[in-house]
Amino acid sequence: MKPMAQVLSELQVRPVERSEEQRYREQMARHHYLGDLAKIGEAIWYVATWRGQWVAQLNVSAAALKCGVRDRWIGWDFRTQYDRLKLIANNSRFLILPEWHRPNIGSRVLSLTERRIARDWQARFGHPLLLLETFGCNSHTDARRVGSGTTFSGK
Repeated sequence: MKPMAQVLSELQVRPVERSEEQRYREQMARHHYLGDLAKIGEAIWYVATWRGQWVAQLNVSAAALKCGVRDRWIGWDFRTQYDRLKLIANNSRFLILPEWHRPNIGSRVLSLTERRIARDWQARFGHPLLLLETFGCNSHTDARRVGSGTTFSGK
């Protein structure tokens, strides 16, 4: 294995190709604590790679209709929410593959995804994306998200 700084600089994030979807789903089902999540509505599956090796997987999907913390943070009423919900996406699954549990991998993958998601979303679904939300369930995932520049809006 190369030094971690070199690995981090060579990581790439890209959408999963149709021919890779079965592999993506199998690994998500096997390794993510919530299991696999089918594409429902607007969703893009991503894979992070290093020299062709899969390092991490992400599922970015349309935002949930109701999320009290988010809705209060944005400050919108029901009508505004209904009209603008399509401008928000949710990082609904994030998996670092077991052999890649190393410092800074999570932050780097999230950062690379954040850099390209708005462009990918516009190209695939024909409308802009203005906010990417994510949820952490413990201090381990929260530390990764703080490192990627995420703003916390609730507990």
